[in-house]
Amino acid sequence: MLVGYTDWWLAGHYLEGTSYHAAMGLVAYSLWLIPSLFSAVAIGALALTARFVGAGQWREARAVAAQSLIIGAVLAVVATSTVALLAPTFARLMQLDAAAASHVVLYLWILVPVLPLIMLEQVGISCLRGAGDTFTGLAIKVLVNVVNIGLSAGLMLGLGPLPQLGWAGLAVGTAAGHGLAGIIVLALLLRGRAGLKLEKELFRPQRELIRRLLRVGLPGGVDVLSVIACHLVYASIINRLGTLAAAGHGLAINIEALSYLPGSAFQVAAATIVGQWLGAREPARASRSALLALRMGGLFMCGVGVVFYFAGPQLAAIFTGDAANPTSQLAGQLLPIVALAMPCFAVLSILSGALRGAGDTRWPLAVTFIGLIGIRIPFAALLAWKTIELPWLGLTIAGLDWGVHGAWWAMNLDVLVRSLLIGYRFWSGHWKDIRV
Repeated sequence: MLVGYTDWWLAGHYLEGTSYHAAMGLVAYSLWLIPSLFSAVAIGALALTARFVGAGQWREARAVAAQSLIIGAVLAVVATSTVALLAPTFARLMQLDAAAASHVVLYLWILVPVLPLIMLEQVGISCLRGAGDTFTGLAIKVLVNVVNIGLSAGLMLGLGPLPQLGWAGLAVGTAAGHGLAGIIVLALLLRGRAGLKLEKELFRPQRELIRRLLRVGLPGGVDVLSVIACHLVYASIINRLGTLAAAGHGLAINIEALSYLPGSAFQVAAATIVGQWLGAREPARASRSALLALRMGGLFMCGVGVVFYFAGPQLAAIFTGDAANPTSQLAGQLLPIVALAMPCFAVLSILSGALRGAGDTRWPLAVTFIGLIGIRIPFAALLAWKTIELPWLGLTIAGLDWGVHGAWWAMNLDVLVRSLLIGYRFWSGHWKDIRV
Protein backbone atom coordinates (compact mmCIF):
# COMPACT_ATOMS: atom_id res chain seq x y z
CA MET A 1 0.00 0.00 0.00
CA LEU A 2 2.78 2.40 0.92
CA VAL A 3 4.50 1.80 -2.43
CA GLY A 4 1.32 2.98 -4.15
CA TYR A 5 0.95 5.89 -1.73
CA THR A 6 4.50 7.03 -2.43
CA ASP A 7 3.93 6.97 -6.18
CA TRP A 8 0.58 8.77 -5.81
CA TRP A 9 2.05 11.49 -3.60
CA LEU A 10 4.97 12.11 -5.93
CA ALA A 11 2.78 12.11 -9.03
CA GLY A 12 0.19 14.33 -7.36
CA HIS A 13 2.73 16.92 -6.27
CA TYR A 14 5.26 16.95 -9.11
CA LEU A 15 3.54 15.71 -12.29
CA GLU A 16 0.97 18.04 -13.81
CA GLY A 17 -2.22 16.90 -15.50
CA THR A 18 -5.06 14.51 -14.72
CA SER A 19 -3.60 11.97 -17.19
CA TYR A 20 -0.96 11.07 -14.58
CA HIS A 21 -3.64 10.77 -11.90
CA ALA A 22 -5.77 8.54 -14.12
CA ALA A 23 -2.69 6.43 -14.93
CA MET A 24 -1.90 6.05 -11.23
CA GLY A 25 -5.40 4.68 -10.68
CA LEU A 26 -4.74 1.84 -13.12
CA VAL A 27 -1.17 1.38 -11.87
CA ALA A 28 -2.60 0.82 -8.39
CA TYR A 29 -4.77 -1.98 -9.75
CA SER A 30 -1.72 -3.36 -11.58
CA LEU A 31 0.36 -3.41 -8.40
CA TRP A 32 -2.45 -5.49 -6.91
CA LEU A 33 -2.83 -7.69 -9.98
CA ILE A 34 0.82 -8.60 -10.62
CA PRO A 35 1.60 -10.18 -7.21
CA SER A 36 -1.80 -11.88 -7.34
CA LEU A 37 -0.76 -13.76 -10.48
CA PHE A 38 1.02 -16.07 -8.04
CA SER A 39 -1.84 -16.28 -5.55
CA ALA A 40 -2.78 -19.86 -6.50
CA VAL A 41 0.64 -21.02 -5.33
CA ALA A 42 0.78 -18.68 -2.34
CA ILE A 43 -2.64 -19.72 -1.00
CA GLY A 44 -1.91 -23.42 -1.38
CA ALA A 45 1.54 -23.00 0.18
CA LEU A 46 0.19 -21.19 3.23
CA ALA A 47 -2.63 -23.69 3.82
CA LEU A 48 -0.44 -26.81 3.50
CA THR A 49 2.49 -25.35 5.42
CA ALA A 50 0.18 -24.41 8.28
CA ARG A 51 -1.38 -27.90 8.34
CA PHE A 52 2.01 -29.65 8.41
CA VAL A 53 3.43 -27.29 11.04
CA GLY A 54 0.34 -27.79 13.21
CA ALA A 55 0.83 -31.55 12.92
CA GLY A 56 4.55 -31.25 13.70
CA GLN A 57 5.55 -32.55 10.25
CA TRP A 58 8.40 -30.16 9.49
CA ARG A 59 9.99 -32.22 6.72
CA GLU A 60 6.74 -32.07 4.77
CA ALA A 61 6.44 -28.33 5.46
CA ARG A 62 9.90 -27.76 3.96
CA ALA A 63 8.93 -29.85 0.94
CA VAL A 64 5.88 -27.61 0.45
CA ALA A 65 8.15 -24.55 0.22
CA ALA A 66 10.36 -26.16 -2.41
CA GLN A 67 7.52 -27.53 -4.53
CA SER A 68 5.70 -24.19 -4.33
CA LEU A 69 8.71 -22.44 -5.81
CA ILE A 70 8.83 -24.98 -8.66
CA ILE A 71 5.22 -24.19 -9.58
CA GLY A 72 5.88 -20.48 -9.03
CA ALA A 73 8.83 -20.53 -11.43
CA VAL A 74 6.62 -21.89 -14.21
CA LEU A 75 3.99 -19.25 -13.50
CA ALA A 76 6.66 -16.53 -13.46
CA VAL A 77 7.72 -17.39 -17.01
CA VAL A 78 4.12 -17.25 -18.21
CA ALA A 79 3.38 -14.03 -16.29
CA THR A 80 6.49 -12.25 -17.53
CA SER A 81 5.73 -13.06 -21.17
CA THR A 82 2.06 -12.14 -20.80
CA VAL A 83 2.63 -8.75 -19.16
CA ALA A 84 5.38 -7.85 -21.63
CA LEU A 85 3.22 -8.65 -24.66
CA LEU A 86 -0.21 -7.52 -23.50
CA ALA A 87 0.51 -4.31 -21.55
CA PRO A 88 -0.61 -2.01 -24.43
CA THR A 89 -3.76 -4.06 -25.00
CA PHE A 90 -4.52 -3.99 -21.29
CA ALA A 91 -4.25 -0.20 -21.09
CA ARG A 92 -6.42 0.22 -24.19
CA LEU A 93 -9.16 -2.11 -22.92
CA MET A 94 -9.36 -0.09 -19.69
CA GLN A 95 -10.70 2.83 -21.76
CA LEU A 96 -8.11 5.37 -20.62
CA ASP A 97 -7.22 8.26 -22.89
CA ALA A 98 -4.05 7.91 -24.98
CA ALA A 99 -1.78 9.91 -22.65
CA ALA A 100 -2.77 8.02 -19.50
CA ALA A 101 -2.56 4.67 -21.32
CA SER A 102 1.01 5.38 -22.47
CA HIS A 103 2.06 6.14 -18.89
CA VAL A 104 0.62 2.82 -17.70
CA VAL A 105 2.37 0.82 -20.44
CA LEU A 106 5.76 2.37 -19.63
CA TYR A 107 5.31 1.60 -15.92
CA LEU A 108 4.39 -2.03 -16.59
CA TRP A 109 7.26 -2.64 -19.00
CA ILE A 110 9.73 -1.41 -16.37
CA LEU A 111 8.26 -3.90 -13.87
CA VAL A 112 8.44 -6.88 -16.26
CA PRO A 113 12.07 -7.94 -15.57
CA VAL A 114 11.46 -8.33 -11.82
CA LEU A 115 8.30 -10.48 -12.05
CA PRO A 116 10.23 -13.69 -11.17
CA LEU A 117 11.56 -11.95 -8.05
CA ILE A 118 8.05 -10.78 -7.15
CA MET A 119 7.03 -14.46 -7.33
CA LEU A 120 9.81 -15.36 -4.86
CA GLU A 121 8.65 -12.57 -2.57
CA GLN A 122 4.98 -13.58 -2.62
CA VAL A 123 5.34 -17.36 -2.39
CA GLY A 124 8.25 -17.34 0.05
CA ILE A 125 6.54 -14.99 2.48
CA SER A 126 3.35 -17.10 2.30
CA CYS A 127 5.33 -20.19 3.31
CA LEU A 128 6.86 -18.31 6.25
CA ARG A 129 3.40 -17.09 7.28
CA GLY A 130 2.12 -20.65 7.21
CA ALA A 131 4.95 -21.55 9.60
CA GLY A 132 3.79 -18.74 11.91
CA ASP A 133 6.50 -16.21 10.99
CA THR A 134 4.83 -12.94 10.00
CA PHE A 135 7.67 -10.74 11.24
CA THR A 136 10.03 -11.61 8.37
CA GLY A 137 7.46 -10.49 5.81
CA LEU A 138 6.99 -7.24 7.72
CA ALA A 139 10.73 -6.54 7.81
CA ILE A 140 11.09 -7.26 4.10
CA LYS A 141 8.16 -5.02 3.19
CA VAL A 142 9.69 -2.20 5.23
CA LEU A 143 12.86 -2.58 3.19
CA VAL A 144 10.84 -2.56 -0.05
CA ASN A 145 9.42 0.81 0.93
CA VAL A 146 12.73 2.31 2.01
CA VAL A 147 14.22 1.44 -1.38
CA ASN A 148 11.10 2.55 -3.25
CA ILE A 149 10.80 5.92 -1.49
CA GLY A 150 14.46 6.73 -1.94
CA LEU A 151 14.82 5.66 -5.56
CA SER A 152 11.38 6.80 -6.79
CA ALA A 153 11.82 10.30 -5.37
CA GLY A 154 15.46 10.52 -6.40
CA LEU A 155 14.96 9.31 -9.97
CA MET A 156 11.74 11.22 -10.55
CA LEU A 157 13.18 14.53 -9.40
CA GLY A 158 16.84 13.97 -10.31
CA LEU A 159 18.16 14.37 -6.76
CA GLY A 160 21.91 14.32 -6.23
CA PRO A 161 23.79 12.21 -8.80
CA LEU A 162 20.64 10.44 -9.99
CA PRO A 163 19.22 11.21 -13.44
CA GLN A 164 15.81 12.90 -13.68
CA LEU A 165 13.50 10.27 -15.17
CA GLY A 166 10.12 11.75 -14.26
CA TRP A 167 7.28 9.23 -14.42
CA ALA A 168 9.65 6.36 -15.29
CA GLY A 169 11.52 6.96 -12.03
CA LEU A 170 8.44 5.88 -10.05
CA ALA A 171 8.42 2.50 -11.80
CA VAL A 172 12.17 1.98 -11.41
CA GLY A 173 11.91 2.56 -7.64
CA THR A 174 9.03 0.10 -7.35
CA ALA A 175 10.85 -2.53 -9.41
CA ALA A 176 14.05 -2.15 -7.39
CA GLY A 177 12.24 -2.53 -4.07
CA HIS A 178 10.34 -5.69 -5.04
CA GLY A 179 13.38 -7.15 -6.79
CA LEU A 180 15.51 -6.80 -3.67
CA ALA A 181 12.71 -8.35 -1.59
CA GLY A 182 12.64 -11.46 -3.78
CA ILE A 183 16.40 -11.92 -3.48
CA ILE A 184 16.27 -11.61 0.32
CA VAL A 185 13.40 -14.09 0.67
CA LEU A 186 15.27 -16.67 -1.40
CA ALA A 187 18.46 -16.15 0.62
CA LEU A 188 16.59 -16.59 3.92
CA LEU A 189 14.92 -19.81 2.81
CA LEU A 190 18.21 -21.21 1.53
CA ARG A 191 19.84 -20.46 4.86
CA GLY A 192 16.83 -21.59 6.90
CA ARG A 193 14.10 -19.53 8.56
CA ALA A 194 11.17 -20.37 10.89
CA GLY A 195 11.89 -24.09 10.55
CA LEU A 196 11.80 -23.91 6.74
CA LYS A 197 14.93 -24.54 4.68
CA LEU A 198 15.31 -25.18 0.98
CA GLU A 199 17.42 -28.28 0.40
CA LYS A 200 18.54 -29.65 -2.96
CA GLU A 201 16.73 -32.98 -2.70
CA LEU A 202 13.41 -31.23 -1.93
CA PHE A 203 13.38 -29.74 -5.44
CA ARG A 204 12.75 -33.10 -7.11
CA PRO A 205 9.16 -32.77 -8.38
CA GLN A 206 6.73 -34.59 -6.07
CA ARG A 207 3.55 -35.19 -8.06
CA GLU A 208 1.31 -35.92 -5.09
CA LEU A 209 2.39 -32.82 -3.19
CA ILE A 210 2.08 -30.64 -6.29
CA ARG A 211 -1.40 -32.05 -6.84
CA ARG A 212 -2.38 -31.20 -3.26
CA LEU A 213 -0.96 -27.69 -3.61
CA LEU A 214 -2.92 -27.08 -6.79
CA ARG A 215 -6.10 -28.67 -5.44
CA VAL A 216 -6.16 -26.14 -2.62
CA GLY A 217 -4.47 -23.24 -4.36
CA LEU A 218 -6.11 -23.17 -7.79
CA PRO A 219 -9.64 -22.30 -6.60
CA GLY A 220 -8.17 -19.69 -4.26
CA GLY A 221 -5.98 -18.30 -7.02
CA VAL A 222 -8.84 -18.18 -9.49
CA ASP A 223 -10.88 -16.47 -6.76
CA VAL A 224 -8.26 -13.74 -6.25
CA LEU A 225 -7.69 -13.24 -9.97
CA SER A 226 -11.44 -13.18 -10.59
CA VAL A 227 -11.80 -10.46 -7.98
CA ILE A 228 -9.12 -8.42 -9.73
CA ALA A 229 -10.53 -9.08 -13.21
CA CYS A 230 -13.96 -7.96 -12.08
CA HIS A 231 -12.43 -4.90 -10.38
CA LEU A 232 -10.77 -4.03 -13.68
CA VAL A 233 -14.09 -4.32 -15.52
CA TYR A 234 -15.60 -2.20 -12.75
CA ALA A 235 -12.82 0.37 -13.20
CA SER A 236 -13.39 0.43 -16.97
CA ILE A 237 -17.05 1.26 -16.32
CA ILE A 238 -15.86 4.26 -14.31
CA ASN A 239 -13.11 5.18 -16.79
CA ARG A 240 -15.79 5.55 -19.45
CA LEU A 241 -17.16 8.47 -17.41
CA GLY A 242 -14.05 10.52 -18.21
CA THR A 243 -10.51 11.23 -17.03
CA LEU A 244 -11.62 13.09 -13.88
CA ALA A 245 -13.86 10.20 -12.82
CA ALA A 246 -10.98 7.74 -13.40
CA ALA A 247 -8.55 9.92 -11.44
CA GLY A 248 -10.91 10.49 -8.49
CA HIS A 249 -11.84 6.81 -8.34
CA GLY A 250 -8.18 5.78 -8.51
CA LEU A 251 -7.18 8.10 -5.67
CA ALA A 252 -10.12 7.03 -3.50
CA ILE A 253 -9.30 3.35 -4.09
CA ASN A 254 -5.72 3.97 -2.99
CA ILE A 255 -6.85 5.70 0.20
CA GLU A 256 -9.42 2.95 0.80
CA ALA A 257 -6.48 0.54 1.01
CA LEU A 258 -6.00 1.89 4.55
CA SER A 259 -9.02 -0.18 5.52
CA TYR A 260 -7.56 -3.29 3.88
CA LEU A 261 -4.43 -3.22 6.04
CA PRO A 262 -6.03 -4.43 9.29
CA GLY A 263 -8.32 -6.70 7.28
CA SER A 264 -5.39 -8.26 5.42
CA ALA A 265 -3.34 -8.58 8.61
CA PHE A 266 -6.04 -10.45 10.51
CA GLN A 267 -6.92 -12.41 7.37
CA VAL A 268 -3.36 -13.78 7.37
CA ALA A 269 -3.56 -14.46 11.11
CA ALA A 270 -6.88 -16.28 10.70
CA ALA A 271 -5.61 -18.36 7.77
CA THR A 272 -2.42 -19.37 9.57
CA ILE A 273 -3.95 -20.20 12.95
CA VAL A 274 -6.97 -22.00 11.50
CA GLY A 275 -4.68 -24.15 9.37
CA GLN A 276 -2.38 -24.95 12.28
CA TRP A 277 -5.21 -25.84 14.68
CA LEU A 278 -6.87 -28.07 12.10
CA GLY A 279 -3.49 -29.75 11.56
CA ALA A 280 -3.36 -30.31 15.32
CA ARG A 281 -6.92 -31.76 15.17
CA GLU A 282 -8.41 -28.94 17.26
CA PRO A 283 -11.30 -27.59 15.12
CA ALA A 284 -13.01 -25.80 18.02
CA ARG A 285 -9.88 -23.77 18.71
CA ALA A 286 -9.58 -23.02 14.99
CA SER A 287 -13.10 -21.58 15.01
CA ARG A 288 -12.50 -19.49 18.15
CA SER A 289 -9.26 -18.12 16.69
CA ALA A 290 -10.99 -17.02 13.49
CA LEU A 291 -13.74 -15.25 15.44
CA LEU A 292 -11.16 -13.51 17.62
CA ALA A 293 -9.37 -12.32 14.47
CA LEU A 294 -12.70 -11.04 13.14
CA ARG A 295 -13.44 -9.09 16.33
CA MET A 296 -10.02 -7.48 16.44
CA GLY A 297 -9.68 -6.79 12.73
CA GLY A 298 -13.29 -5.61 12.49
CA LEU A 299 -12.69 -3.09 15.27
CA PHE A 300 -9.72 -1.62 13.42
CA MET A 301 -11.56 -1.53 10.08
CA CYS A 302 -14.60 0.20 11.53
CA GLY A 303 -12.28 2.74 13.13
CA VAL A 304 -10.75 3.48 9.74
CA GLY A 305 -14.27 3.76 8.35
CA VAL A 306 -15.07 6.51 10.86
CA VAL A 307 -12.02 8.43 9.64
CA PHE A 308 -13.12 7.98 6.01
CA TYR A 309 -16.60 9.26 6.82
CA PHE A 310 -15.56 12.42 8.63
CA ALA A 311 -12.17 13.21 7.07
CA GLY A 312 -12.37 11.92 3.50
CA PRO A 313 -11.67 15.27 1.78
CA GLN A 314 -8.71 16.00 4.05
CA LEU A 315 -7.16 12.59 3.33
CA ALA A 316 -7.56 13.07 -0.42
CA ALA A 317 -5.94 16.53 -0.31
CA ILE A 318 -2.76 15.04 1.17
CA PHE A 319 -2.02 13.27 -2.12
CA THR A 320 -2.63 16.22 -4.45
CA GLY A 321 -1.38 18.99 -2.17
CA ASP A 322 -4.50 21.03 -2.88
CA ALA A 323 -7.95 20.63 -1.31
CA ALA A 324 -9.46 22.45 -4.29
CA ASN A 325 -8.01 19.99 -6.79
CA PRO A 326 -10.92 18.32 -8.67
CA THR A 327 -9.36 14.87 -8.22
CA SER A 328 -9.09 15.19 -4.46
CA GLN A 329 -12.57 16.73 -4.19
CA LEU A 330 -14.15 13.79 -6.00
CA ALA A 331 -12.16 11.22 -4.01
CA GLY A 332 -13.22 12.97 -0.78
CA GLN A 333 -16.88 12.48 -1.77
CA LEU A 334 -16.42 8.76 -2.42
CA LEU A 335 -14.72 7.77 0.83
CA PRO A 336 -17.79 8.34 3.08
CA ILE A 337 -19.72 5.93 0.84
CA VAL A 338 -17.31 3.04 1.39
CA ALA A 339 -17.05 3.90 5.08
CA LEU A 340 -20.57 2.50 5.55
CA ALA A 341 -19.44 -0.91 4.27
CA MET A 342 -16.54 -1.43 6.70
CA PRO A 343 -18.29 -3.99 8.99
CA CYS A 344 -19.19 -6.08 5.93
CA PHE A 345 -15.67 -5.70 4.51
CA ALA A 346 -14.30 -7.09 7.78
CA VAL A 347 -16.51 -10.19 7.69
CA LEU A 348 -15.77 -10.78 4.02
CA SER A 349 -11.98 -10.41 4.15
CA ILE A 350 -11.16 -12.04 7.50
CA LEU A 351 -13.52 -15.01 7.32
CA SER A 352 -12.50 -15.62 3.69
CA GLY A 353 -8.94 -15.89 5.00
CA ALA A 354 -10.06 -18.38 7.64
CA LEU A 355 -11.77 -20.53 5.00
CA ARG A 356 -8.68 -20.47 2.76
CA GLY A 357 -6.47 -21.40 5.69
CA ALA A 358 -8.69 -24.43 6.19
CA GLY A 359 -8.30 -25.32 2.51
CA ASP A 360 -11.92 -24.38 1.74
CA THR A 361 -11.17 -22.32 -1.36
CA ARG A 362 -14.08 -23.32 -3.60
CA TRP A 363 -16.83 -21.65 -1.58
CA PRO A 364 -15.14 -18.19 -1.62
CA LEU A 365 -14.68 -18.61 -5.38
CA ALA A 366 -18.40 -19.19 -5.87
CA VAL A 367 -19.23 -16.22 -3.64
CA THR A 368 -16.89 -14.03 -5.70
CA PHE A 369 -18.72 -14.86 -8.92
CA ILE A 370 -22.12 -14.26 -7.33
CA GLY A 371 -21.18 -10.89 -5.87
CA LEU A 372 -18.95 -9.34 -8.48
CA ILE A 373 -20.45 -10.68 -11.70
CA GLY A 374 -24.04 -10.88 -10.50
CA ILE A 375 -24.19 -7.64 -8.53
CA ARG A 376 -21.26 -5.21 -8.71
CA ILE A 377 -20.65 -4.99 -12.45
CA PRO A 378 -24.28 -4.79 -13.69
CA PHE A 379 -25.37 -2.46 -10.89
CA ALA A 380 -22.32 -0.23 -11.37
CA ALA A 381 -23.28 0.30 -15.01
CA LEU A 382 -26.95 0.77 -14.12
CA LEU A 383 -26.27 3.34 -11.41
CA ALA A 384 -23.33 5.15 -13.06
CA TRP A 385 -24.29 5.48 -16.72
CA LYS A 386 -27.10 7.44 -18.33
CA THR A 387 -27.83 4.67 -20.83
CA ILE A 388 -26.69 1.06 -21.21
CA GLU A 389 -26.51 -0.42 -24.68
CA LEU A 390 -27.03 -4.15 -25.16
CA PRO A 391 -25.86 -4.60 -28.77
CA TRP A 392 -26.44 -8.34 -28.90
CA LEU A 393 -30.09 -7.72 -28.07
CA GLY A 394 -30.44 -4.40 -29.88
CA LEU A 395 -31.70 -2.77 -26.68
CA THR A 396 -30.85 0.41 -24.79
CA ILE A 397 -31.63 0.58 -21.07
CA ALA A 398 -31.94 3.84 -19.16
CA GLY A 399 -29.51 4.12 -16.27
CA LEU A 400 -29.73 6.35 -13.20
CA ASP A 401 -26.76 8.54 -14.27
CA TRP A 402 -25.32 8.87 -10.75
CA GLY A 403 -21.78 8.84 -12.12
CA VAL A 404 -18.90 7.40 -10.13
CA HIS A 405 -20.91 7.78 -6.90
CA GLY A 406 -23.43 5.26 -8.23
CA ALA A 407 -20.65 2.79 -9.01
CA TRP A 408 -19.46 3.02 -5.41
CA TRP A 409 -22.94 2.34 -4.07
CA ALA A 410 -22.99 -0.77 -6.27
CA MET A 411 -19.72 -1.82 -4.61
CA ASN A 412 -21.33 -1.51 -1.17
CA LEU A 413 -24.24 -3.71 -2.25
CA ASP A 414 -21.85 -6.35 -3.57
CA VAL A 415 -19.82 -6.38 -0.34
CA LEU A 416 -23.00 -6.74 1.75
CA VAL A 417 -24.18 -9.79 -0.18
CA ARG A 418 -20.77 -11.51 -0.23
CA SER A 419 -20.23 -10.92 3.50
CA LEU A 420 -23.56 -12.61 4.26
CA LEU A 421 -22.67 -15.64 2.11
CA ILE A 422 -19.15 -15.99 3.58
CA GLY A 423 -20.56 -15.61 7.08
CA TYR A 424 -23.09 -18.36 6.39
CA ARG A 425 -20.38 -20.72 5.15
CA PHE A 426 -18.21 -20.10 8.20
CA TRP A 427 -21.00 -20.62 10.72
CA SER A 428 -22.12 -23.81 8.96
CA GLY A 429 -18.85 -25.40 10.11
CA HIS A 430 -18.39 -27.52 6.96
CA TRP A 431 -14.93 -26.02 6.39
CA LYS A 432 -13.64 -27.98 9.41
CA ASP A 433 -13.95 -31.23 7.43
CA ILE A 434 -11.97 -30.10 4.36
CA ARG A 435 -9.03 -32.36 3.50
CA VAL A 436 -5.91 -30.78 2.01
